[in-house]
Amino acid sequence: MSQDAVQVTPVAPEIVARLPQAAGNVTFTSGNRVVFSHHPMFEPAIRVAEMTSETTFRPFPNEAWSTPQPGSDHYLDSVLGLRSDENDVVWMLDTGRRGKITPKIVGWNTRTDRLERIYRLPEPATRPFSDPNNLVVDLKHETIYVADEGAGPGGDGSRAALIVVDMRTGAARRVLEGHVSTRAEDVLVHVDGRDLMRREKDGATVPHKVGVDGLAIDHASEWLYYAPLSGRSLYRIPTADLRDPTLSEERLRAKVERYAEKPNSGGMSVDAEGNVYLTEVESRAVGVIPARGRAYQRLTSHADMHWPDGLSFSPDGYMHVTADHLPLAAPLNSGTSRLDPPYLIFRFKPLAAGRLGH
Repeated sequence: MSQDAVQVTPVAPEIVARLPQAAGNVTFTSGNRVVFSHHPMFEPAIRVAEMTSETTFRPFPNEAWSTPQPGSDHYLDSVLGLRSDENDVVWMLDTGRRGKITPKIVGWNTRTDRLERIYRLPEPATRPFSDPNNLVVDLKHETIYVADEGAGPGGDGSRAALIVVDMRTGAARRVLEGHVSTRAEDVLVHVDGRDLMRREKDGATVPHKVGVDGLAIDHASEWLYYAPLSGRSLYRIPTADLRDPTLSEERLRAKVERYAEKPNSGGMSVDAEGNVYLTEVESRAVGVIPARGRAYQRLTSHADMHWPDGLSFSPDGYMHVTADHLPLAAPLNSGTSRLDPPYLIFRFKPLAAGRLGH
């Protein structure tokens, strides 16, 4: 560790929710409404939910949006990533995989209780092997950034990419596909003494390799941080370059900076001081890369934090993290489910305050 690096003091997490279904990502409104996705791998009836107590929830935004609508895509099909913005709009990233519909981003205004807008992500912004799973919202520049981990049907994370959505026009562009910063590295995810393998429909098992998964934006909206889940490197790129459609792919790739080393990681967030938080999926922990020194350190852990996934700041300044037990699901456990509820949401004190809902 360099001499100017910050030495992080570990903090203890506390359990704030014990839920009957697995929460994937979580976000908050300014009024402290807690909204979370039910992980789509488990094909939940309620796609997105709002917490009503530490153990209960109701459909979000309502039951109709968790109900398939024949001939229409005005429903939530398969949602993992979600974030709220400064206007209390909750943006939900729908892969569309379950109902085989076009991926989209649905914004629901919690102040007016109405649909804000839908942004669709058709080809070539997405591909048949796409798995758009996380997003951040940049209202300053009216842009949404999406991580497509490239681990959908037939995908192995090698052609993962970022998607840039112009909130004014709805135009969506796919960038950095297969770049070293987005694609899965040749490393295995190792959980509880075994390599994580994915069972295919034909019964074959293959290493579960995931491309760009976590992403986060700094408070000035100048840098987008991102990383493959299967990988030891964290990257960042100026948002101004991502937003510039005149930049060639070659020139855009030259703007990418390898920022720091990290473990295999999922969810990501950045606080007001530029410290980057990562969920350490192999070790039931959340770590941080301090802005000073850029050396990864573990910040909090818990024996029941099994596969920490989504990170989000709440109005009281805490950071929350979900634990969704993903390696115990049948597709990642030799076809046999070993899931054992309840599923927990934890909170802990970060090093500094962060952006609400991110």
